[in-house]
Amino acid sequence: MGFGVSIFLITIGAIFKWAIKAHISGIDLPALGVIFMAVGGASFLLQIVLMNRQPKNPETDVFTEGRGNGNMTHPE
Repeated sequence: MGFGVSIFLITIGAIFKWAIKAHISGIDLPALGVIFMAVGGASFLLQIVLMNRQPKNPETDVFTEGRGNGNMTHPE
């Protein structure tokens, strides 16, 4: 899940928890809202943790072509 899905779940959870006043037989909407908010928050935090674990500068071999003489050089 991405950040957008996480924010969407938190928003839907908040709507179920505080905005909907309807009563549906067999479903506790405020409790469902809390569950959605918890899953969205956990997903959001997990996305942040995984984003910070990715390498900032992956080491790749980069070759540049010198201008004028056509020599291939490898940056140091």
